[in-house]
Amino acid sequence: MSDVRRVRVRVRGVVQGVGFRWSCAREAERLGVRGWVANRADGSVEAVAEGAPDAVDALVSWCAHGPSGASVASADVIEEPPAGDRGFVVEP
Repeated sequence: MSDVRRVRVRVRGVVQGVGFRWSCAREAERLGVRGWVANRADGSVEAVAEGAPDAVDALVSWCAHGPSGASVASADVIEEPPAGDRGFVVEP
């Protein structure tokens, strides 16, 4: 089993304008996960998370509910090969 997992998560629902990206970045940093999070034109939020499998799993679980102001309808996960990201970035 690999010691690094990378996933792309597309989160839909009421997830923009509620602090989702910044809360996700704080949670990722707390978990030691690298990657990025961004708003998408269709109203969803997309995040890429890379790190220890347990930490990535924890961030995916967090994305399934988001911060207190969010109302997550779905969080779809796609596995990707590790890319060696450093840090966690909030994109526009």
